[in-house]
Amino acid sequence: MLHPHCGVFHMPRLAILLPLLLLLAACQSDNPYQASSLPLPPAPAAAANSFDASAYPAAPRDWARYQHWRWQQAPAGQALAEDAELASAVANALEQRGLRPAQPDRPADLLVRAQLDEQRRYYSYREQLGGHYAHGPYGDYRGVHGQVPLTREVEERFLLLQVELLDAANGQVIWRGRSEQRLTGPASTLLYPAAEQALQPFPPH
Repeated sequence: MLHPHCGVFHMPRLAILLPLLLLLAACQSDNPYQASSLPLPPAPAAAANSFDASAYPAAPRDWARYQHWRWQQAPAGQALAEDAELASAVANALEQRGLRPAQPDRPADLLVRAQLDEQRRYYSYREQLGGHYAHGPYGDYRGVHGQVPLTREVEERFLLLQVELLDAANGQVIWRGRSEQRLTGPASTLLYPAAEQALQPFPPH
């Protein structure tokens, strides 16, 4: 028979030790999750050939390699000027940019095409005409009272030139220049300044 004092002191100890013994026994049992040192499976064979060049920025274009050009198609003056005059003006502007016409027996780096057009624009101007009241030798006379608005419409003509440069290797347009000249006389007098203005930004920086 247990001593009454023993029951007081030993029962709490058993309540604490019993869970600890059960936990220790569980730790010594087999663990279903074991560390593995197996290598990773190999990548699919198609992954080696799946390089996406579009994911990377394009290499800067070497403009210095473009030195010789040829007409991709005959320039069109659109009845504003002779085709030969337009061709001469564009060729002169290309010469100023360091580009030479390719010889017949040599390949060209650039293909060139030029287009000439005319554009008409209309502008409206509003003017105010005021009235008057005066005294003359034959008495007073009265003009128009107040202010009368007057609208004037003016037409202006512009000469538009577009020059396109294409890579001769693939036929892609790599540069485009435009110019605009107010047309107040014969278009032939504006061809050279128009071509120089269109090609002035070439090569791009």
